[in-house]
Amino acid sequence: MKSRLGFALLLLLLLACQPSKKPAISFYYWKTVFDLTPKEQAVLTQNNVKKLYVRYFDLILNVASHNVYPASPIHFTTPIRQFTVVPVVYIKNQIFLDTTVAIPELARKTVDLITRINTSNGINCQEIQLDCDWTLSTKERYLEFVEVFKRISQKRISATIRLHQVKYFKKTKIPNVDSGVLMYYNMGKIAPDSLNSIYDRKIAEKYLASLKKYPLQLNFALPIYSWCIHIQNQKVIGVRTKISVADLVKDKKFKREDEKHFRVIQSNYKNGVFYQENDVLKLESIASSDLLEMASDLKENTKESPNEILFYDLDQFNFNSYEKSIFEQFIAVF
Repeated sequence: MKSRLGFALLLLLLLACQPSKKPAISFYYWKTVFDLTPKEQAVLTQNNVKKLYVRYFDLILNVASHNVYPASPIHFTTPIRQFTVVPVVYIKNQIFLDTTVAIPELARKTVDLITRINTSNGINCQEIQLDCDWTLSTKERYLEFVEVFKRISQKRISATIRLHQVKYFKKTKIPNVDSGVLMYYNMGKIAPDSLNSIYDRKIAEKYLASLKKYPLQLNFALPIYSWCIHIQNQKVIGVRTKISVADLVKDKKFKREDEKHFRVIQSNYKNGVFYQENDVLKLESIASSDLLEMASDLKENTKESPNEILFYDLDQFNFNSYEKSIFEQFIAVF
């Protein structure tokens, strides 16, 4: 009896000492043309990335005609066969508010277009991801779409999940998918205030405790992008992407007021956008310390480690703000 007990304790000790399997690193690819740059390829190689979540197209509603159409389908100019590809379809929530849209037909056409894109590019996918921020008013029709889509596609289905859908899942419901991806960004409103709409720890903390109660297996998606909020007369008039802070610092038509704000001191066009004198650009970005903070908070509030960590998005511009080891540092937390 004692020997059996000793063996059991030894086995438990050995299992406890086994290093836990770290999550795989994956990326979203959100451009309309698939063409990897040498820098992007280097990041993928360094981080042993095997899977890419590629935005195939958006589904948009023409309000006047009640027709749904695919916007900006992906075009591949370089081979992608070395990666496991997960097609991602972004679906405007507005579609499910229109009760004249036939859900079965929409699901069939969506599957057909994904299939055509795959066939044209020699892609054999095993999983498709649906990206929709559904609400209480659209949940029934969205859940129906997922059911029909899953049956027609005969693929493994994942879905993006927002923080509010985790906390209030009994009301918002859970789609019949194989797994979810928690979108851990875009937490606040785009506004002329001092808050960061991409990530705000105080907002996240209101939802984190709910993660352990969520029934669906979740992977995590984290932001590595930045943008500038274009403010005119205290009102947001646009979001400007891929603006280099270093470039703004050198530009004499802009004056840096503090770490996050630049003021236009002379009206000008920059990257095809007109900036009027006294306009303000508010920089919203994610520092390495923010990413590691997110990792720590997610680790502390989940019952099991994710299988994958996805970063949004794969673009060489986004990598300029981070050291090469940032992705390895992130998954090391788990």
